[in-house]
Amino acid sequence: MASKKSLKVCPNGHKFYKSTDCPTCPICEAESRPESGFLSRLSGPARRALEHHGILSLEALSKLSEKEVLKLHGMGPASIPALRKALEEAGLRFSS
Repeated sequence: MASKKSLKVCPNGHKFYKSTDCPTCPICEAESRPESGFLSRLSGPARRALEHHGILSLEALSKLSEKEVLKLHGMGPASIPALRKALEEAGLRFSS
């Protein structure tokens, strides 16, 4: 069964089709995706979850436990290995 997509327009004027009520504009999302750093390793929902909570550095991330990170809306278990690796590369780790 094909899903019915509707035309949406974001506040920046980009037009796109979506089959859900999700307001995220794929064009804006692609333009805002970091090219480097630990946030660039994550999916859009996981990255937005951290950004929404002001977690923009590995130092800020290291103050949280894995359980606390997983409780953030948009963060899934698949993101934890990438975050763990980024922390280890910086000589950091998740809080206990």
